[in-house]
Parts: sequence; structure tokens; C-alpha cells
Amino acid sequence: MKRRSWLTLGAVILGGGGVVTYAVASPSGDADAAGRAKRPVKVYDLALKGTAGDRRELPRTGTEQFSMLGVSWTGGAKRLPGTAQVRTRSRGTGAWSAWRDLEVNVDPLDNPGPEVRGASEPLWVGSSDGVQVQVVRKDGTTGALPKGLEVNLVDPGVVTDAETKSTGTAAEPVAYVAEESPSATITDSATPSDDITATPTDDRTTASPAPTDTTPETTPTDTTPEATPTDTTPEATPTDSASASPSTSASAIPSATAPSAPPSTVPEPPITSRAGWGADESISPEAPEYNADVKAVFVHHTDGSNTYSCADSASIVRGVYAYHVQVNGWKDIGYNFLVDKCGTVFEGRKGGVDLPVLGAHTYGWNRESTGIAVLGDYTSTGATNAALTSAARVAAWKLGQYGADPAGTVQLTAGAMQKNYFGTSFTSGSRYTFHRISGHRDGYNTQCPGGSLYTQLPTIRTWAAGPVQGLKVTSVGGAGLSGSTYYTKGAVTVHWTDSTPSSLISRFELLVDGRTVATASRTATSASATLALGSHTVAVRAVHQSGKTATTAALSVVAETTAPTFTTAPKLSLRTGTVSTSAVPVTLGWKATDDKALREVKLLAPTTATFGPTTTGSNRTATSGAATTWSMRAYDYAGNYRTSSPSYTPVILQESAATKSGSWTTRSSTSYLGGKSYSSGSKGASLTWTFTGRSASWVVSRATSSGQAYVYVDGTKVATVDLKSATTQYRQAIWTKSWSSSAQHKVKIVVVGTSGRPTITTDGLVYIK
Repeated sequence: MKRRSWLTLGAVILGGGGVVTYAVASPSGDADAAGRAKRPVKVYDLALKGTAGDRRELPRTGTEQFSMLGVSWTGGAKRLPGTAQVRTRSRGTGAWSAWRDLEVNVDPLDNPGPEVRGASEPLWVGSSDGVQVQVVRKDGTTGALPKGLEVNLVDPGVVTDAETKSTGTAAEPVAYVAEESPSATITDSATPSDDITATPTDDRTTASPAPTDTTPETTPTDTTPEATPTDTTPEATPTDSASASPSTSASAIPSATAPSAPPSTVPEPPITSRAGWGADESISPEAPEYNADVKAVFVHHTDGSNTYSCADSASIVRGVYAYHVQVNGWKDIGYNFLVDKCGTVFEGRKGGVDLPVLGAHTYGWNRESTGIAVLGDYTSTGATNAALTSAARVAAWKLGQYGADPAGTVQLTAGAMQKNYFGTSFTSGSRYTFHRISGHRDGYNTQCPGGSLYTQLPTIRTWAAGPVQGLKVTSVGGAGLSGSTYYTKGAVTVHWTDSTPSSLISRFELLVDGRTVATASRTATSASATLALGSHTVAVRAVHQSGKTATTAALSVVAETTAPTFTTAPKLSLRTGTVSTSAVPVTLGWKATDDKALREVKLLAPTTATFGPTTTGSNRTATSGAATTWSMRAYDYAGNYRTSSPSYTPVILQESAATKSGSWTTRSSTSYLGGKSYSSGSKGASLTWTFTGRSASWVVSRATSSGQAYVYVDGTKVATVDLKSATTQYRQAIWTKSWSSSAQHKVKIVVVGTSGRPTITTDGLVYIK
């Protein structure tokens, strides 16, 4: 196949020795190409110099604009016994990059013709205008580097209006491109300066004369296979269209006749067509060939930068296409599909995405497989979930056309004698077991698709094959969980999560007692239903696009509408503590129950608080002299509730309201309730309060000299209270008593006349009505 450049180049000699090259767009098989093209794809070739057999190089050289590059050499069956490194200069910053290695251990073609060249993988470097290259023979080898070594620069051009906007590159006219060539010609011994500019070549000729190799080549000629292959050199003679060795598989016989496209068991993912990414069909006019089916998928990476913008993805694909065709000399791009880090899928080799197009991606295994390449280098960095998702969708769709399980294995027939990356030897014509979705390195001795992406292949297989992974219920709205049972009044919303991308899911189903009651879309994370009263099981089922299902563990859900009850209504009781004219220490008590499961009790007024189901009391303060409603609500786990709102009034009875007997002295101080109190040290002196209520507390002052008093309730002595305290305290409710209901009561205190400290001081009595 003749290797073509995008442009037909001519030259006009200018006065002063300059050369202007002009370009005329080649005819295209795409009727829309002329309307799309804004700047055409171009390939520039610069010869590497050197007289020794162990090194070729190109010093820093200014060039035309390019974004992708690689190194190639004469002889498509030859391997490069060495390393190739490049540096590039950014058009945006003018800075030179660090040295970067090129991947030179690339699959050969089956039975390469004389036009096919050996080449490294192309490397995307972004918009650049300078390059430096060095190719060094590997230590321990004796053969010279191959002839015709050159660096190949690819400018992917700008194809669509949208792309022009995204790249910010001004459109150039297709019919005329002016480029001034260097005024000096680089020779073998010359050292180009940093400002030397390389010129596009005419139909694959180099910009400067190729060096004359002074060291004899020990490698075979371009058309003669190497006699002694190494572990990394396939033993069979490769071709672009078919493996050299015969295959025992019926699917191993490629055909130029397009077969019918069988329907798949899963939906076809969105795919950007060749026209969509700007393929110039005129550079690859040969018809595609077809396999009988697709038994396996090989996953690749393209090498290069991972920091590319997804707006540049179409440009990268155009660059790979131009490199494979115009540098390698292949009939078309090698991959069947390409995927960028944002998950966009691009059609690769022509022939129909739904057909088993014979690709050139995995040496020895192309006849029974399709190839998916992820744009970027995944040696040490994993591919994005978007890229993995799209790779899984493509693999599932293609394998689904032939009834193959993406998670399964398959026997493939080797088309070449070689070893893979792991040292496994393959014999042409023999059958070997592969995962349906395998990595490039499984079939060929290469690091591709990179160690990190290779470890992600199980994820691609799982996502492609199903069922949905990681499905679990996270919550049930409208229901409360007590132990292992949910309770609801009837309406529930079940929420879930999973770890499978939604684009690989068909739908979700909400199951009640094993029956589907609601269906949700593949992107949904919840579904609702109303349950009849009684006990039920509830689960979520995810249907993968393959039809495989995953179901969560069944939840126990009880629908009920019975509200809780207050077996003891909220009641207020006086407690010990400091009393003021505005705040009286009280205890709020209650008891609530439910026929299923009590969840909580809330205090709604006069303030708010929330209590657990077993709590039955809380210390509070109440405003004296005012009727206050104490509203409480009991909730069960289903959301049913009952409210109880009794009202209580704490009343302060001053000491002056008591009936006195014996000797009492009035004392005045702002520390006393109302500013006054009664004090007595006379044994037998008493004060009696009569009231109607359900709780009472005696309020006193305490000090180190305070004495004791007897307390009588309704004529019966109930307590002896000692008022002595290490510190002086005022307005202390020191004794309390409560009754189950409100009634009239008498409380009398009597001075004991304690020896050495007979005096007691009282502030009054508080009761609740």
C-alpha cells in the first residue's frame, strides 16, 4: 500500500534562497470533509543523523506545528534493538519538556509489504514547534540500528468549527499553506541550531537528505524476515490484514465481503463516527476485511499524555490514524475503537462498528477479536471510571452480538509463534485460553495497556458482564428502623446505591413481598410505594443491561397506624433546689407506650426537648404564679403520634400566709423570697399552710448555725429536716412531697430547738395546682 501524506506539496523558489511550499487538499471520500476542514492533517519526517552504528539523533530543531510524534525505520518486520527518547518545545510557553521514552516494542503487522515501516507507538505531546531525538542501541546487542531512522511529526489539524473554538486555533485555508524552509541543508556532520525549521515532505521524503550509514547493518534487509527472533520479536512473519500462520478456527479466515451484523444482547453505546472525528478517507482507500465473529476483546492504551483535554480527543484520534497510515504504512488505523478519558467512544478501523472488522492491534490474535484503545498512558495511573465504563459498554455490545459472556473465557487460535508479556509461549495454529476481555500484554510481549489499566480489567469485565455490583439499600424514607424492622404508616421511599455505572444498567425494581410494585430508571437512586397494613418484605432489584439481576437482602417492614399512648400523662412535681419568684425547680414526669415500637417522646411546650423511649422524667424549672401548658408528644417508629398537654401553676405561699404559733421574728433581705422571712429559735413554734394542690415544697435559708424542724402533713409527722449547711444558702426548697391527684392539704413545720443552733428561717411554701 502506498503511503500518502494529506497534502500534495509544491515549491516556489524565492529570491534569496527561501522556499515556500504550497499545499492542495487531497480528494476525500467523505462528502462533508471539505466543509469540515479548517486546517488539514500533516505529517513531517525528519531524518536522524549519526555515523556510528549504535546511535542516531536529531539536535534541538525548530519545526512546524505538531502535536504527536514517533520514531520509525525501514523494514516493517524489524524491531528496534534500543531505546528512543524525545524532547519537545511547547508552542504556548516555548519551554522544552523533559526527555520522554517512546514505546518501541510495538506489534508488527502480519506479512508486511515493502512500504510498511517499523515504528514506535505515537506519543501525544500537545501543540509543539520543536523537537530533539536520540535513539541508542541497547547494551549487549551487536547489530547496528536499522536504516532509515526518522522522527515523524503529526499535526492533526483542526477539522470542525467546534474544534476550532475549543482549541483556539485560527483556521487556515486548505488550498494554500505557506511555509518557509531553512536556508541551509542539514548534512550528516552538521549540528542544526535551535532555530532550524523542518519542512513538510512530499509523499514521505525527508526534509533533509538521509544520512549515509557508515556502519554496515547486521540486521536483515527490508524484505527478509529476521533469522533469529528474540523473546520480544514475533517468530511469525506479520501482516496488517491476517496472521501468517493458518488457523483451525473458522472465524480466523478474514473476508472482504461484509457479513451481516447480528443483533446484540445489550444496547449499542454512543460512538463518534469516523466522519465525526474528521477521518480523511482518501488516505486509506483499501477496503476493510472481516472476521466471522468476535470472540474476544483486547484492551490497549495509546501511550502519551493523560493531561490532554477531552476537546483534543478527536485530534488525538486523527493523529493516531495519520501515524498508522502515513508513518507505519498500514491500510488504516489499527484499533477498532478508541475511548478517551471522558468516556467518548470513537470508531476506529473502517468497515462498520457493528461488523467484525479485522483490525491490526494484537499481533497473532486479530482474526478472532476486536481492539479497544484508551487514549493515554496507564503504566502507573489508572484509567478514569468514564473510560472504563465506555470500554465495558463497547466490549459488552460487541461480545453480545455473538452470545459471549464478557466475564468468561474463550479458546483462541494463535496466528503467530511468540511469547506474551508474562513469558507464555504460543505456537501458531494451537489454541489457548484467554479472558473474553483481555489486555494487549496477554497476547503479545508488551507493557500495554499499562500496569494500572491491566489491574482494572476485572472491573471492565464485571461491569460489562453484570450483574450490578455493590447494590445496597441505604435508607427507607417514611419509615423508622427499630432493631432489624422498619415501621411505617404505609408510604415508603427506598433509597439505594450501587457501584456499577448507570449506563450499564437497564432499570431498578422495587419489590414488596417478592412482587414488583415500582420500576425506576437506570439513573434512579430511589423508588416509592404504599404498603398495606401488616408485615412485609421489601427489596430492590437491579437489572443489568445483560439481563442479569442483583437483589438486595429483603428488609422487614411493618405498616401500622396505631398511635402511642400516655399511660401516665405528663405531670409536674416540685423538687429540691433554689427557688426564685420567677423560677421554681420542678420534675416533669410521664410514661408512654406503643403497641409496636415506641421511638421517642418530645416536649413541645413551654420549651422543647426530645427524650428516648425509656425516659420517664426530666428536671425543669417552671414560672411561678402563671398557668403553664406542658405539651408532650409520643412517636412510634412508624411516625404515628399522640399528644398530651396538661396545664400546671406553681404558687408561692409566703411565710406571712401561714398560721403561726409560738414566737417568730420577721427578717428583711433581698436574698429572701419577697424580701422577707420568718425566723424562730423557740422550741415548739410552728407555721401551718393550707392549700389545694398535688405537690408541695418548703423553702428555707440555710447556714452553719441553722437548726432542725419537724414536718407534718395533714396532721402526721413525716420528716425531721436539718437546715445546717457549710455555706449560707437562701431560698432553698429543702423538703418536697407530691400526691397522685390534687387535694386540700396542710403542711406544718415545728421548731425542734436544736441544742446550740435552735434557729430556723423559713421563706414560705410552694405548691402546684
